[in-house]
Amino acid sequence: MSDRSSIEWTEATWNPTTGCDRVSAGCDHCYALSLAKRLKAMGSVKYQNDGDPRTSGPGFALTLHPEALAVPYGWKSPRTVFVNSMSDLFHARVPLDYVRRVFAVIADTPQHTYQVLTKRARRLRLVAEHLEWPANLWMGVSVETARELPRVDDLRLVPAAVRFLSCEPLLGPLDGLVLRGIDWAIIGGESGPGARPMCEEWACDIVDRCRRSGTAPFVKQLGSCWDKTHHKDISRFPAGLQVREYPRARDGVPV
Repeated sequence: MSDRSSIEWTEATWNPTTGCDRVSAGCDHCYALSLAKRLKAMGSVKYQNDGDPRTSGPGFALTLHPEALAVPYGWKSPRTVFVNSMSDLFHARVPLDYVRRVFAVIADTPQHTYQVLTKRARRLRLVAEHLEWPANLWMGVSVETARELPRVDDLRLVPAAVRFLSCEPLLGPLDGLVLRGIDWAIIGGESGPGARPMCEEWACDIVDRCRRSGTAPFVKQLGSCWDKTHHKDISRFPAGLQVREYPRARDGVPV
């Protein structure tokens, strides 16, 4: 797979692990699980291990790829990198020592900015004190419904230079969301087969909360239930949702 990304909020992807298991409603229509199945059928070496069919699928077993740790050293120009678009670095089956090796590569390539996103916020919080946190690492958690709000509390305790939320797919209102200590919030609806709708009001509420807290809002898409053709076209979004901002410097750390 190419390391270049079509994801609106990043420039490249890097997968030192692949595979995962469903843990919450946001995983129900996981694009990575479907892609892994196709890549397995195509013979891709990284996607030959099958996961538990109850929580994972063909080609999607959690798998470490130590050879991929060398990849960032070969990038000639600085870039923003989404780490593990096809996995979760804080999955229980990723050894802490391997997480440390990933963090070491990040620290050793400060010309790049790395974005790590997890749904396993509790493990993130528990191991955070055992990791060295590079200044070029942004740490985020997924929050799809109010049920996942405790993940935000876990993230707040992590000493990352930038803390961010991925509210995508946004499947319900995030009543009670507190953005203290959170630098960035990505907001998006669901697209693809079986997509569930996102109410415009839910997204507007998050943007409003961002404005009150100084958090940068980034509305990625409104979901194919809103408009199958134009759900990613920001020029067609309602005026209050035409925002794609990035986090500012915090505590003297440039971002």
